[in-house]
Amino acid sequence: MPRYNLIALTNCEAGREDEFNDWYTNVHLADVLKLPGVVAAQRFELNEVQHRQGQMPWGFMAVYEIDIDDVSETLSELRAVSGTDAMPLSPALKDERMVWIYRPISDRVTG
Repeated sequence: MPRYNLIALTNCEAGREDEFNDWYTNVHLADVLKLPGVVAAQRFELNEVQHRQGQMPWGFMAVYEIDIDDVSETLSELRAVSGTDAMPLSPALKDERMVWIYRPISDRVTG
């Protein structure tokens, strides 16, 4: 079965970082894990030290691992439930966000 990664880049409203992080980690991750094919989730915060200089517009990233033959099933369900009682969105979440689906094109290499 193919594996996909859904990458979500987000920001929180100014002064609401604690509320945002609490909702995202303790509510939203569990809600997303209920979607078809979603098997794992992890959140990240933008690090101060970067390889290249410049402004990064997103302070937070979530990576969701999806194991499903047709990832459009996952996305259809996400569209259907996002912002409903099944997947409430926090008022601390800024409206501007990006979501992409990536699929592997090589084997995983380890050192």
